[in-house]
Amino acid sequence: MTLPAKRPLAWLVPALLGGLLPAPVLAQEADSAANAAALEALVITATRNQRQADDSSQRVTIIDREQIERQLAISDDPGQVLSQLIPSYSPSRQKLSNAGESFRGRSPLFLIDGVPQTNPLRDSARDSYTIDLSMVERIEVIHGASAEHGLGATGGIINFVTRRAEAGELNQHVGLQLTSDDDFESEGFGHKLDYRLSGQTGDWDYLVAASRQQRGVFYDGNDQVVGIAYPGELQDSTSYDLFARLGYWIGDHQNLEVSVNHFDLEEGDDYVPVAGDRDAGIPTTARPGTPDGDPGYNQVTTARLAYGHDDWFGNRLDAQLYHQRFRAQFATTPYFPYQEGGESRFDQTRNASDKLGAKFTLSRGGLLDDRLTLTSGLDLLQDETTQTLVHTGRTYVPQSQFRNLAAFLQGDLAVTERLTLNAGVRHEYARLDVDDFATIDRSDVTQDKVTVEGGSPDFDETLFNAGATYQANDWLQLYANYSEGFGMPDVGRVLRGIDQPGQNIDDLLQLQPIVTDNREIGARFDWEDYGLELSYYESNSDVGERLAYDAASGSWVGNREKTEIQGVEVTGELRLGDAHELRLTYTHAEGESDTDGDGSVDTELTGLNIAPDTLRLAWSADWNERLSSHLQVSRYFDRSVDDPELEFDGYGLVDASLAYRLPQGRLSLGVENLTDEQYITYYSQAGRASDDYYFAGRGRTLTLGYQLDF
Repeated sequence: MTLPAKRPLAWLVPALLGGLLPAPVLAQEADSAANAAALEALVITATRNQRQADDSSQRVTIIDREQIERQLAISDDPGQVLSQLIPSYSPSRQKLSNAGESFRGRSPLFLIDGVPQTNPLRDSARDSYTIDLSMVERIEVIHGASAEHGLGATGGIINFVTRRAEAGELNQHVGLQLTSDDDFESEGFGHKLDYRLSGQTGDWDYLVAASRQQRGVFYDGNDQVVGIAYPGELQDSTSYDLFARLGYWIGDHQNLEVSVNHFDLEEGDDYVPVAGDRDAGIPTTARPGTPDGDPGYNQVTTARLAYGHDDWFGNRLDAQLYHQRFRAQFATTPYFPYQEGGESRFDQTRNASDKLGAKFTLSRGGLLDDRLTLTSGLDLLQDETTQTLVHTGRTYVPQSQFRNLAAFLQGDLAVTERLTLNAGVRHEYARLDVDDFATIDRSDVTQDKVTVEGGSPDFDETLFNAGATYQANDWLQLYANYSEGFGMPDVGRVLRGIDQPGQNIDDLLQLQPIVTDNREIGARFDWEDYGLELSYYESNSDVGERLAYDAASGSWVGNREKTEIQGVEVTGELRLGDAHELRLTYTHAEGESDTDGDGSVDTELTGLNIAPDTLRLAWSADWNERLSSHLQVSRYFDRSVDDPELEFDGYGLVDASLAYRLPQGRLSLGVENLTDEQYITYYSQAGRASDDYYFAGRGRTLTLGYQLDF
């Protein structure tokens, strides 16, 4: 919900990429000067056409740059930012992994300018850590499954929209941040530097940006070092991001744009984990030391070419081509033994994924006396993925190729001035190619545990969506929506976990797609300085995927089970004059799965899938032209489930920030966990019962920042 008056809809820059994943359509202004204008000139559409967010039959959240900066003044963790600003997004794990960070109880599809970050064959759970948020202008969020946006969008879509060139021939920005725990321990110091250069000249616009960040170790509320996580760690890490965009306007109606982003995060090698004692309430910690193996990392390079024409024979045409190279290395774990120099060692895994995709969108409005808009498109994706053991070269997940093609047609009809209907159909075709392979026997150094016959299964699904919005009066809008989502299970997890001889790829039920039915009703209220949005949703899947931990093998398995999820989201905003804004969000969700296969759901979903009931309150104030403040309170409520080991004891957190505009630049001070609360994170309590993963949350943390535009 956006409280301000509706902003003008402008030039659509689609996401034409995807491997079948159409991305949310982005709108921009039509001339080059307006193209570089401020956020007010930009609008998201919840469909592939040009619908404004406030008119969508699905719940849509737009996070603008001001909101992002408020959060970054407190924490640079993308998971923290998303959790604070997106209703029904799980609490952050505070690690280099978003496994267990669900959206409406399912996996979101992450995009950057419409380019999918999610790997369909081997989910490495790092798809929200592929860009520095200093490069992002706004975040567009579509809640719930989406038939229009294709592969992977079973929980919703989170699209990072990157910065664009500012007006003028030369604009520069520099930012500096210093971070420390409240005791100012030298090992806890961190810093970040970012720089941006942009401008417009003639028919050209350009932007180049770079950032570098060094993170220290994290301390909890008891001043103990937070434990190190095997899958990936943010603390004691170094990252940098390089981003460039070049655009050219061909007359008043056509634009060609190329952009490249390279993100690299490498973990440190200065600390080793120390197991906690979950039963005794002692959290996992870390001590100085040199871990085995090489440091883990995330390396992602994305190249994108986009073309748009807003009057191609009376149609709006958008096309996008992209390529992404994704490499993720995980730390050493005690599950892959091998011998080296007569000594027993443990191996580590590396995931490699290469995506090539395209998206094409054609939209025509003005039909039926300007009441009907039709939008059609084609999405293509090819993904090649493999996962290997770094030191021994063994194959953990065999090289697999996934090809996806999808065509769709969407219509929006203004039946009356108050009633608008939308409906669409999308057909997905996917093919998976896997050669013969052998799974790993983790008990020794041999490769062969089970030989698996390869195959080339293909999948066809036709997805439908329909919705309606009704403007009851000047201050009340009602909406309802039905939409189907299409996703693949974690194919790599399925393949590497095969332990029964004689299996054939073509016959594995676990490789069947996940089709999700999403139903939603809601209401939007807008009384000038007051705003309120209420929504109720149901998300069901006959053959869903529920992750469960197999302690014997030390791996996660995806159980294909019927799942049903229901939830409520409430968002309210109140403006007190021009200086103060209050915001409230409340979310409730519950879900069950069919663990015994009798066709009826019977077991409550745990924190690995469902976020806790959450209440958030925020107060932003502009005290004068120079001084502003932000205060936010988050309360995560207790949750009981069928598994007593995964019950959740709730906790509350308070964050605050101050910003002061200097004669040159702006100074900010942020405090995360203002009250220095000692707590165990939601994932560690409710997602996984383990002494090694019993992590405390970050204690009081200070961030001092300075930004200068010139």
